[in-house]
Amino acid sequence: MIPAYYEFANTAKVLSGEGAIENIPFELKNLRCSRALVLTNKQLRGMGLVDIVLSALADGGIEVGVLYDDVPVDSSVMVVNDVAKAFARGKCDCIVAVGGGSVLDTAKGANIVLSTGAKDLLDFRGADRLVGRYMTPFVAVPTTAGTGSEVTGAAVIKDTERHVKMGFASFNLVPDVAVLDPRMTLGLPPRLTASTGMDALTHAVEAFSCKQANPLSDAYARTAIDLVREYLPAAVADGRDSTARLAMANAALLAGAAFSNAMVGVVHAMGHACGGVAGVPHGDAMAVLLPWGMQFNIDVAGGRYGELLLHLAGPAVYSRTPESERPAAAIATVRALLGHLNEVAGQPVTLAECGVTRAQLPEIARVAADDGAIIFNPRDANVEEILGILEAAL
Repeated sequence: MIPAYYEFANTAKVLSGEGAIENIPFELKNLRCSRALVLTNKQLRGMGLVDIVLSALADGGIEVGVLYDDVPVDSSVMVVNDVAKAFARGKCDCIVAVGGGSVLDTAKGANIVLSTGAKDLLDFRGADRLVGRYMTPFVAVPTTAGTGSEVTGAAVIKDTERHVKMGFASFNLVPDVAVLDPRMTLGLPPRLTASTGMDALTHAVEAFSCKQANPLSDAYARTAIDLVREYLPAAVADGRDSTARLAMANAALLAGAAFSNAMVGVVHAMGHACGGVAGVPHGDAMAVLLPWGMQFNIDVAGGRYGELLLHLAGPAVYSRTPESERPAAAIATVRALLGHLNEVAGQPVTLAECGVTRAQLPEIARVAADDGAIIFNPRDANVEEILGILEAAL
């Protein structure tokens, strides 16, 4: 069904495949750039991944004005401001970010400062506070296959002085170029491959079933789920499988484009709260909570989950499953995938395995009920109902 009204945007140019990194200089020159700030962290430098990018920039005639490799696990206002100052000192004209969600969020935060002259990022917190397409040219090279941040306009940055995590949402924050090169994820261990893959799956499932789902986001979500079904087990089993790695990078990107337009729901609301209250890594929270969130929504979104059985389990299972049984079968398929990832990679299947205690559940439920993602969930959820989901997942 087509909504009476919807919006969809995906402005990033996507470079996908072996050798995609070597095409970055062409894209930068097309953006009238010649001197880059390369943003990353020390771990990725130590793995040699950044050297691949640096070599490509040098061969393509792009100078590196600054190599900033001190991005922490959680992006912060202090680091964002430091990156912006380094950009100015280095007389750079573009950002090339190489890393996972924290690195890409830091790049987005620095871009806000550079492009607006912001003295306080808090002034731009929230949705659509950046007016006009005037951002600093930005190339994103993800090194995980989960967040989809390379094509989203979302960023989360911690204000360590005020002890708040600030969320930013604007299509002006979407990178100009997203580079998917299998060399960037070949080193991911099985455990991280599993959790980031489940993050991508959750983005796609929630985008497909939430209140703002639309025909375009549906197409992206369906394809993302197809890729996860076929290639996540292969990527976990053999981390050097470049075909599986590239497929999962595409799955994350497609799911990112889907949810940045359609939004997410109760699973993400609970996941954000688990991270804030109990320090649970986002991918682990998504993996554990996805089937429980689907079970909570089944009376309202069962028809949509039934459609997804085709993509979650494949055409053979879908065709032999009666229509009335497809919603439950879709949830069972997610549980089976999670169980497989637990066996082969140690992926947690309960919140307790993620370090959450029963005593923390009421606070997690309270925080989740106030999370913006809950607005888009297909079924309304109050604190007591969320607490019930969390208790089931513990």
